[in-house]
Amino acid sequence: MVNKNSMLRIVYGSVLVVVGLWLGGCAERAELTPEQIATLEARVEARWQARIAHDWGKAWEYSSPAYREVFPKQLYVKKFSYTANWELTGIEVTHYDPSAAVASVVVRVMSKPTKQTSAAAKALGAMPRELHERWILVDGEWWFGANY
Repeated sequence: MVNKNSMLRIVYGSVLVVVGLWLGGCAERAELTPEQIATLEARVEARWQARIAHDWGKAWEYSSPAYREVFPKQLYVKKFSYTANWELTGIEVTHYDPSAAVASVVVRVMSKPTKQTSAAAKALGAMPRELHERWILVDGEWWFGANY
């Protein structure tokens, strides 16, 4: 004979299993497909190739539509008064939040100033940097989230 407490444990356990399966299914749907990741990585790389070429106007074109509405290209281009040389060494998509349609991306570059102003800067040469970017999915297209 099953007592009331045993029955409650069985029902509670069953509910936990169902919720766990449901959440597990949601987590699987929240993941990006390999094709989506490849598309995102290609957009990140294209934006960085524009930055490496110091083509700020082209880099601006990868900014989110909302950002581009507020900051026109000529204003964006003028904010780059310093210059550095970069070499892109890696891109990694680390997280995706489907409710916000935002992906976290780590971009790895070797960075060095264009003008070596000191003996220390010359001795150090290029330095590795790891930059954390947010990319937004809008109408099936990935955009750099400048304000995130």
